[in-house]
Order: sequence, then C-alpha cells, then structure tokens
Amino acid sequence: MMGVGCIFMGRGTATAAAALIALVACAVLAACTVNQNPEPAPSDTAAQAPPPPPTPPPVDLSGKWTLSAAGGSSCVMTFGDTAGTDHGTIQPAGGCPGNFFTSRKWAFENGALIIRDYKGNSLAQLSFSADHFQGQGTNGTALTLSR
Repeated sequence: MMGVGCIFMGRGTATAAAALIALVACAVLAACTVNQNPEPAPSDTAAQAPPPPPTPPPVDLSGKWTLSAAGGSSCVMTFGDTAGTDHGTIQPAGGCPGNFFTSRKWAFENGALIIRDYKGNSLAQLSFSADHFQGQGTNGTALTLSR
C-alpha cells in the first residue's frame, strides 16, 4: 500500500492557510486506496449458461397450407423451412385475407407460430391444436392455418 506523507513547517497566517490546504490534500489522498493485488472480476460470459437450442414447431411446416380468416376468405401459403429449425419463409398466393399477401417469414417462438411481413412486423400469432394452427391476426381477426 502506498503512503502519503505530509509535513507542516513554519508559522503565520499564510503558513497556516497553506498547512490547511496541505491537510485537506493529504486527507483526500489518504482516502484513495491502491489495491496492488486485485482479484480478477468474474467473467459475465463464463457465468451465463448458453441459451437453449431453438424449439422447432410441433409439425413440419414445409409445404402448402391454407390460411382462412373468419368471414370466409382464404389463400394458399407455401411454407419453407429446414428440418429442426424455428423459422422459415412464406410465399403467399393471391387472394390472401387482409394484409397477409405481405407474409414473407415465420418463426416459432414460445410455443406459437408467428407470421411476419416483409419488414418483420408480426401479422398473426397462432397456436397448434390437433392438426392445424389457430389464433388471431394483429387486427383481431380469427385465423386458421391448415393443410
């Protein structure tokens, strides 16, 4: 540990003022400590476990699916994926309800199928039930996605 020494010499008002300044400086310097044997800080990355692998959807999504909206309109969408992944592409056919003609991507997140547009904005969130997906579009429309 490094020490700081302060020596006061002389008398008088100017010397007393200088001594007071030196005393304050010594107090400030003495308050600072130098750790010559610092312990290494724990690594944040070493302490964190790697994220779990992505969870793929409960069924193989590749191929043609029909997206149906409440009220009767529907369209065919071709889903592309790589087996075991949690995301892929969508190619909608003409006549899709609402703005689903802009569908380009899908992701399976937290147990739900998310359909996204070409900008990455969510269009719908669907849950798997039996042999199809069902849920709602972001505008509240009830949707079903089936083979």
